[in-house]
Amino acid sequence: MGCFVSTPEDTGGKRRRPGNIGEVSVFVPGLRIPKPVDFSESLGDRLSKSLVERLSALRTRIVVMAGQEAPSITRTRRRNATQHGGSTLGDLLQALEDYLPVLLGLVKDALSLSQANLLLLPRTSTDGYLPKVSEESRRSAIDILLKAAGYLDCAVKHILPQLSPEHRRDLPVDLAEGVLRALCLQALGQGVDIQLGLAIDSTKATLAVKRRLACEMVKYWQQAHDNITNLPLANGWGEKHQLYVKWKYIEAKAAAYYYHGLILDEGNTEKSHGMAVSALQAADEYLKESKRACEAFNTAVPISRTPPLWGTMKYLSEKIPKDTSSKVRINRDLYTYEKIMETAPTLPDFALALKPDEYQLPDVDSSWEVENVNKGQNGNNKV
Repeated sequence: MGCFVSTPEDTGGKRRRPGNIGEVSVFVPGLRIPKPVDFSESLGDRLSKSLVERLSALRTRIVVMAGQEAPSITRTRRRNATQHGGSTLGDLLQALEDYLPVLLGLVKDALSLSQANLLLLPRTSTDGYLPKVSEESRRSAIDILLKAAGYLDCAVKHILPQLSPEHRRDLPVDLAEGVLRALCLQALGQGVDIQLGLAIDSTKATLAVKRRLACEMVKYWQQAHDNITNLPLANGWGEKHQLYVKWKYIEAKAAAYYYHGLILDEGNTEKSHGMAVSALQAADEYLKESKRACEAFNTAVPISRTPPLWGTMKYLSEKIPKDTSSKVRINRDLYTYEKIMETAPTLPDFALALKPDEYQLPDVDSSWEVENVNKGQNGNNKV
């Protein structure tokens, strides 16, 4: 269930088209590489020169690395070697981990949130693809999504509550609680999407397992949709994010009704057969609706290319119409969209299995201890 976020002109090169179920696409809206900040102007009168220079150097390092990674993230070779023998993404993660403890000291030092916001990196946009290589690689992708969900969950549960109402109102809408919750749930939903792809590839996975995964995916995307629908996301990326969540929510419902219909069709009663037909027709209608939602997403500014079908939806886009037509024994023209939705059976309600990884903020960098000692000495000298 993937997407292309931008056109070839946006990235300066051609994109590799994704292939089969084992590939993974992640969309996080808002490609905005931040510009370097002159901390001497904003913080020079509050902090020592050495700490200001360190903050500036750490942030500039991230800005430069983010600018290098953004164009290359959609290329076939995701892991580009660096001079340190690692990968650009790995080095960027290390740079962020080096930066965070120093940033935390600035926030805890009770400076205004507007100053701290100068250090916050905007969300970046990736529609990266992990090639279909092995089950282990796909499970690793799920682990990465759970880590991302953990970071966002920590922000919602442990960082935002510490901010005053005034400071929370000053936050960009991109950092609103609803957006962060939606992104967290999006990561979990995409994790279940990969699990469903693994189940489809497995000869041992039963219809019950596939239905459960599809129904769980519906719940994750529904919650993401509920969190982001009513937010005033007036900018292009915000509106596009809302359309993306709506698209994936509809796709998930198509998958869930399909597998629910197949299980109902295993019953021997006329009632179960009728419910199966209704469920499969609902799946077919949601599949059509998802195509319209996909088009709405791609035509929204910033315009993106309509992606080729791939992954779980490539499989389901072929199976849903075929199985629906084979199960329906009556004239489908008699059924309107409203009638199908009215008679579709309720989906089973399963407990959500995937949870965000627990993440704890690191300790404040030791340089702040020196900074506080120096402040105390300067204060005593002034007295």
